[in-house]
Amino acid sequence: MAGLPSAITVYEVGPRDGLQNEAEPVPTAVKAELVRRLLAAGLPVVEATSFVHPRWVPQLADAGELLDTLAGDLGDAARDLPVLVPNERGLDRALERGCRHVAVFGSATETFAQRNLNRSWDQQFAMFAPVVERALAAGADVRAYVSMCFGDPWEGDVDPDRVVETGQRLLAMGATQLSLGDTIGVGTAGQVGDLVRRFVAAGTPVDRLALHFHDTYGQALANVLAGLLAGVTTYDASAGGLGGCPYAESATGNLATEDLLWFCRGLGIDTGVDLDAVVAASAWLADARGRPSPSAVVRALTG
Repeated sequence: MAGLPSAITVYEVGPRDGLQNEAEPVPTAVKAELVRRLLAAGLPVVEATSFVHPRWVPQLADAGELLDTLAGDLGDAARDLPVLVPNERGLDRALERGCRHVAVFGSATETFAQRNLNRSWDQQFAMFAPVVERALAAGADVRAYVSMCFGDPWEGDVDPDRVVETGQRLLAMGATQLSLGDTIGVGTAGQVGDLVRRFVAAGTPVDRLALHFHDTYGQALANVLAGLLAGVTTYDASAGGLGGCPYAESATGNLATEDLLWFCRGLGIDTGVDLDAVVAASAWLADARGRPSPSAVVRALTG
């Protein structure tokens, strides 16, 4: 197809976003092995965990233990695994372990900001500002997520201009990349292209944008295609299609890494990732969890 990039970056979020919504916490040793397998498959970025308070996301209560385990396996390279930091305390814990890549998680809507961050939409920026400033001063880069970019389970359709304003405020703080999330999976290809064009028209370089899709309505890969045609070359995905959001019950699984890799292979787009190795990692994790993988490609290649 004309107008597509020759290569993209797959930003693996499975160990963090994929496992945060599990009914029961996954053992630290299993998480560490998953990270190792995904790195060995050639994924260039693997987001490891989140330094969120255990009361809010008990599935990630072992964040420090996990990074310590990975440091023993990977040495200094473990410091390059991104981690989510919801606030300054989370940043403190990440910097104590020498993390070089951190992320903050904002909201495009008022209601989700209140439910997820216990802040108003406007107040969230005051919370993030010192996190970003201190992270940059410590030599770390900062990724910013924007959730509810296309629809919100409480507010309905989301004004794309509000999404652009949210993202630009986070970039102005010093975030190096902005991941636009369809948290509940209601976005369509037309909306995706429109939102990317609005960001570009507002002065945001397209190479600063990433896209994060959920497959609730089966639209994730169509939305990827719209993003590719709009010039976006970084896509979040979760091995095996795991994930959701503990504060948005209608958020189902993330776009499966394997489905994205298969899709890109068919389009002749290079990812640098070994599809078979990712499938094997997801099949191994499915066995460890005692449940089949949600990924269509995993089921097809292992069935």
